[in-house]
Amino acid sequence: MDIGTTSFFLAYFFLVSFSLSPIPSAVCLRLFSQAHHSFGSRDAYFLSDEKEQDIADEKLINEEYKVWKKNSPFLYDLVLTHALEWPSLTCQWFPDVERQHQLLVFTQRPADKDYYIQRLLLGTHTNDEEPNYLQIAIIILPNDNTDVDARKYDEATNGMSIEFYLNSTFVHNLYQLFFPLTYNPHLEIGSYGGYNGARVKVTQKIPHDGEVNRARYMPQNPNLIATKTRHGDVFVFDRTKHESIPKDGANKEQRVLDPLRVYTGHTASVEDVAWHGLHDTLFASVGDDMRLMIWDTRIASNEKPMQNVHAHTAEVNCVAFNPSSEFVLATGSGDKAPHDENVMYSFNSLVTLSATPPQSQTVALWDMRHLKLKLHSMEAHREEILQLAWSPHHETILASASGDRRINVWDLSRIGEEQTPDDAEDGPPELLFVHGGHTNKISDFSWNPVEPWVFASTAEDNIVQVWQMASTIYAIDDADVPPTELED
Repeated sequence: MDIGTTSFFLAYFFLVSFSLSPIPSAVCLRLFSQAHHSFGSRDAYFLSDEKEQDIADEKLINEEYKVWKKNSPFLYDLVLTHALEWPSLTCQWFPDVERQHQLLVFTQRPADKDYYIQRLLLGTHTNDEEPNYLQIAIIILPNDNTDVDARKYDEATNGMSIEFYLNSTFVHNLYQLFFPLTYNPHLEIGSYGGYNGARVKVTQKIPHDGEVNRARYMPQNPNLIATKTRHGDVFVFDRTKHESIPKDGANKEQRVLDPLRVYTGHTASVEDVAWHGLHDTLFASVGDDMRLMIWDTRIASNEKPMQNVHAHTAEVNCVAFNPSSEFVLATGSGDKAPHDENVMYSFNSLVTLSATPPQSQTVALWDMRHLKLKLHSMEAHREEILQLAWSPHHETILASASGDRRINVWDLSRIGEEQTPDDAEDGPPELLFVHGGHTNKISDFSWNPVEPWVFASTAEDNIVQVWQMASTIYAIDDADVPPTELED
């Protein structure tokens, strides 16, 4: 057995050994990182054939998932995994909570139930033989005082549900989640007491022209939803004008039914759309034509945006308005290096954010008065950054998703904090948390606007996850963890 193999199994042995007692989240992340580097470098050294490399990559992904799964009860307060019928390339929480069968915006969770309901905006990416839809789903989530059963079999749906949240010490067995994933609409991870139905259920389907590459609702009116397609068009829908479930064959001839507006300014595929949080008539779109466009719905033209900027030297993958600032806007691209003309456009803002992958895989902070120098760069992803999103609850917190199947959560207030050499190997001090629960490329993620630190994320293997990192991770400084525990 070589050194790399020995390192991996030692790391995995420690994870298994520590699973019966509480351990700091920093230790889990460090051992997980060591397992990845040791196992990954070993396979890369011995395997040259492409097919064998694919097998090795899949094996590595499965081993990483086992490490994540083993330690998740210590790293999360909530994890719910659900398999969709088709992959969703988009997800966004709606800003409401259902109480007594009514949707009340930003109300408190019902105290008389052990669960509550939120809505999630999704889409489909079918094989093109089946129609695509813009979808709205309800998510059943547990209240904080919900009792936890270790394991539960639902005979009514003939499906296995496994308890896994609120720092439960139960280490669950996922026998169907590895590749290939067979779709089972009743297979869910993260069940809880008091509710025996499916935890994710689609309640409205709106026919769409091709796959829904991104969907975002207007913050001031969540019934208005902008979507992007595989082409250069941006659609705006009023969901109240559509049936909950369209009739069979309704969209065979006409793939899109009555969008309010169709914006056609881009010359290549649109990659992302985002509404402004303070101005209800403004939204942004970015695309493969390397352009950032700012649209005003008050303008009659569907072809001429209010602003049209050459934002990057490669395809622009994502765009996000900072909810804490009227002027701050973030974009992410695949260009190799930042330049004055390819950083971003930002309404005279002074501090802004951009992603500059794939060579550096960095998230960068900029002063718009001095674009020749970055204020700060944050590097932790191993592949191209695909999505950026600011926390709606904390102005210094943001998250990024990458082709490396990770979602990194960053805390800008920790920039410059001192680190031990071992801590520095795990990442910069501002790297607060790494979500490693997906086994395929992440398509999108969303911060929950009602529940702080709760995320929804989707991946290309049909999986949607709802998760919340353990409160000890963001509430307690790493300095409170004994140094002896941080070294291994």
